[in-house]
Amino acid sequence: MSTAPVEPGAGPGEYSVADPERALKYAVQHTKGDRAEIIEGVIDFMPPTWDHEAAAEVIRDQIKPRAKEPGCVTGLGNLDLPKSSNWYVPDIAVVPRELAKGGGALLPDQTLLIVEVTSESDAETDPVVKRKRYAEYGAPLYLLVDRVEETVTLFSGPGRLGYTRAEGPHPFGAALRLPEPFGIVLDTSEL
Repeated sequence: MSTAPVEPGAGPGEYSVADPERALKYAVQHTKGDRAEIIEGVIDFMPPTWDHEAAAEVIRDQIKPRAKEPGCVTGLGNLDLPKSSNWYVPDIAVVPRELAKGGGALLPDQTLLIVEVTSESDAETDPVVKRKRYAEYGAPLYLLVDRVEETVTLFSGPGRLGYTRAEGPHPFGAALRLPEPFGIVLDTSEL
């Protein structure tokens, strides 16, 4: 069992955190039950609703067969954003199989695609905060399924100030092409 980071020299019964980022990320990794992530320093417990999961499944079912071909896996594993108070659990991430075997969190730039599906509770988080952070940390493709606005947008060309390209927003029902290594056209009519 690992222990939480404690500042050297803390006396018996004293708990002093030497590195707040590390302590916060330790705490979120050791919560039981619901998926938990840290968004700009706030721990967010996010039990998905069935309508949210149904939308994610529409995308996952189309991506999964194509992701297997270049040796990738799809899932909702942890993504660490070092030197920030952020620890994300995207609705879908596509990562190389060899990286998925390590057991720890990955970095956004180690993904091939990240998909976030908005809910009423995170209607501003996914399209604004996470979009900026995923770009800043080098996630090559970010697909935003905005259930509030009923649109899909594919962001690419990550950089420190955000994504440089956006394909969309397109209304639900429109076809959206994912570039290689996927090379598929997503059907969004069931979202």
